[in-house]
Amino acid sequence: MLVLDATVVNVALPTIEAALHLGEARLTWVNNSYLIAFGGLLLLFGRLGDLLGRRRIFLTGVALFSVASGLCGLAAGPGLLVIARFAQGVGAAAASSVVLAIIATEFPGADEPPAP
Repeated sequence: MLVLDATVVNVALPTIEAALHLGEARLTWVNNSYLIAFGGLLLLFGRLGDLLGRRRIFLTGVALFSVASGLCGLAAGPGLLVIARFAQGVGAAAASSVVLAIIATEFPGADEPPAP
């Protein structure tokens, strides 16, 4: 869902443009704000997962993504929508940066010993 959300909003852009009376420049920021936050913070949250705990970072990311998704749905203007999309990107970066490490440590291969 986290990666899908980066592109699925493209389907809704004409409806968003009509409902919120957005110009082309602001409409571009609906997508860009998510992608900038997501791409820019992946490495930082990966490192924070190593330092503070992957589970903590994952749950924080999912919670932030969920709250921001609700705010996107309630946004009555372009400002809140762009800010909420940025927050979605931050949450998605946090959750997706550690999820593969969690899976790898929880489900080791047949030739690997279980993690302590």
